[in-house]
Amino acid sequence: MASNRDQDFTDYVRAHRGRMMRIARLLTSGDAHWAEDLVQTALTKLYVKWGAVRPETGAARYADKILVNVFLDEKRRFWRHRETLTGEVAELGAQAGSGPEDRLTVLAALERLPRRQRAAVVLRYFCDLDVAAAAELMGSSQGTVKSQTARGLDKLRDLIGEPLNTLEHVR
Repeated sequence: MASNRDQDFTDYVRAHRGRMMRIARLLTSGDAHWAEDLVQTALTKLYVKWGAVRPETGAARYADKILVNVFLDEKRRFWRHRETLTGEVAELGAQAGSGPEDRLTVLAALERLPRRQRAAVVLRYFCDLDVAAAAELMGSSQGTVKSQTARGLDKLRDLIGEPLNTLEHVR
């Protein structure tokens, strides 16, 4: 029979796993398998610390911080770096809209951002966090979040070839 701690953790995972998967899918530019790996690793780390976490006051924020840190730490794993060389240049000049093609265009552009820029853009625009909250989750200063977000948005504009007034249609 599961302990109360285990049951509390299980209840938490049932309630929040979907939200964590959405964030992970954006961080991984739509790679469902990698997103699943990130969430699984984050939940494993959360379980280890579960006794010190108060689910009603901070488990979600703590879990998000773990998820972002797991994503940022993945850059050290050599097996994660995979590139496919082709003789063709991808066309990224899609028109703004809300169709699946636009979503794929934005995801492809997100994938080309450096990890810290991608994390800053995802946390600020897709998770709708303020600068302070994004800085806390990324473990960096607010100035770093602002600069990484600005650089990320500039690069996204270049990659997509259109002004980014809003990223709402990608959610």
